[in-house]
Amino acid sequence: MKTFKMISVGILVDDKILDFPLIDGIIINQENSHRMWILELFIDQQYEKQFEDWKASEELLEASVVISYPENEPAGFRVAVDTVQRIGENISVLLKGRLKRARTQYAEHLLEELITEGLSGEALLRRFESDMRERPRLKKDREERERRE
Repeated sequence: MKTFKMISVGILVDDKILDFPLIDGIIINQENSHRMWILELFIDQQYEKQFEDWKASEELLEASVVISYPENEPAGFRVAVDTVQRIGENISVLLKGRLKRARTQYAEHLLEELITEGLSGEALLRRFESDMRERPRLKKDREERERRE
């Protein structure tokens, strides 16, 4: 097994990433034949109901996780909520699932999409910088998801 520091985590809800501010977080590659990962989020208890609802529904969630360093590109996971445990004024949430195909070249794909939208010059630069921080779902990824559903 390998363990990594989780820097940030967001869950895809209605084509938008809903970020959950971490108090702390780790991610574990179980390195087993099932290629399973465990994500542990230590977050404010205000999010307890949301995670309990996802657990009850057994819904597969798409998570976007930055690992080890803030400047790393987010890794995509398909996970389910396994456990929600209250610890004082916070909760520990265990998510279990698999790493999605490697996300590479996000910046290049984003730039291509923005240019296709007709942006250029200062407007392109501002939107590119903003979207690199916010990491919106790319059009090609939305279309791919719709084809699978």
